[in-house]
Amino acid sequence: MGAPTSRAAKAAETEAALKAAARRVFAERGYVNTKITDITAAAGRAAGSFYNHFTSKDELLAALLTDMFAESDLVMDDPDHRADFSDRSAVRWHIAQYWTFYRRHLPEMVVLRQAAMANPVFGRRLQEMATADGAHLIGHLEPVCAAGIPLPGEPDVVASAVHSLLGQFAYTWLAAGGDGTGREISDEEAIETLTEFVHPGLAGTPPAGVDQDR
Repeated sequence: MGAPTSRAAKAAETEAALKAAARRVFAERGYVNTKITDITAAAGRAAGSFYNHFTSKDELLAALLTDMFAESDLVMDDPDHRADFSDRSAVRWHIAQYWTFYRRHLPEMVVLRQAAMANPVFGRRLQEMATADGAHLIGHLEPVCAAGIPLPGEPDVVASAVHSLLGQFAYTWLAAGGDGTGREISDEEAIETLTEFVHPGLAGTPPAGVDQDR
């Protein structure tokens, strides 16, 4: 009775090792330049063992993305998650969560961008991610509109602008080495700067009788 469980545990351990190794190698070499043998060597596994778990490098990346998106769903279940983007603290919470998530999953986020240029499947995955984030943000803009605060554009366009801003800013400072001047920014500076930029753009100047600091 113990053998099957042992085999299952060993298989799960190998799969986890391959995923962890892929994240490291992708970060070092990029998606296109990474070979399956690079991943198995970094994982300390035989080259043939890879195909017991994944049919290709693309399938391994898809598995990493599935894990990443599942974690993202859990973040949105946080009791501190509030939907009213007229409230600065709600905007800051979302930006902090995005920044922290991007940093934690930097290899996947960067590799997804790289893979999207080479494989239309991942291009669609990246677009689906943007669409899902946009739909989530639109829901958070509804309280702003309900309070009579005019948005700078249509909700779907505003949501797209916010998503693009956060994504490119995170990529620039966390993946691309900054703005080219050698300057570094802390997580706190990044989150505060984005919050100060995004919140006034969303909440704007409230009409008479609306308390923006509620």
